[in-house]
Amino acid sequence: MLREVIAVGVLLATTPAWADYQCPVKPQDDVAVTAQQVVVSGSNGNLTISPQGEMTFNGKPVQADQALRQQAVAYQAALRSDLPWIDQGARQRLETSRSALDKVIVEKLGSDSHVRTRLATLDSGLKTQMDRVIEHRDGGLYFHHAAIDQVRADGEKLVQNAMGGILQDSLNELGSSKSSGDNPLQALMGNLGGLQQSIRSEVSKQEKDFQAFGQQVCGKVGALEQQRKVIWQQVSQ
Repeated sequence: MLREVIAVGVLLATTPAWADYQCPVKPQDDVAVTAQQVVVSGSNGNLTISPQGEMTFNGKPVQADQALRQQAVAYQAALRSDLPWIDQGARQRLETSRSALDKVIVEKLGSDSHVRTRLATLDSGLKTQMDRVIEHRDGGLYFHHAAIDQVRADGEKLVQNAMGGILQDSLNELGSSKSSGDNPLQALMGNLGGLQQSIRSEVSKQEKDFQAFGQQVCGKVGALEQQRKVIWQQVSQ
């Protein structure tokens, strides 16, 4: 039971909302956002949009009327706004949840607990995974849509691989905790129950916020996809 509770807590604390929330809208394109332009590329073709709404589609200039140009300006502006918002929101929640879980470990196992080191190592590895989806490079922001499912799978593997050491350290440290009682097993079970309850409490606090954020992300992704479709229908004719 402790393994399950800790696993849920760790997953919640280290899984970005965009990778955990099941959204019916699946991004099908990569996006590169720089100061000069936004590039949207995928199986439907490659579209480049300047901040002024000038476009190329598959390398050829697009002759756009005023309405299409305005749609292009709005679409690239939404990408410039929404991608950083999603990235920052996910990272903020990642850090908030990680800190909350770390606080539980300090309270229940002590500030020198080796579990904290294991969690920090796991957190670093999962943040590296997160960078595979939304990458910061050369002053730009790059979204890699195909990485989402793989990052989710790899993140879960990282957690499961770390759980053995986390669980063993937790049991060892709980077992060595001093108790006023005479029964070591009873003391261990009491400490175990306290740790489980604290982690459950933090999971409950964070879960609703993660779900709400995931729904917001899904809404923005859906709106962006609708904008993309409207523009694609016109430039691909």
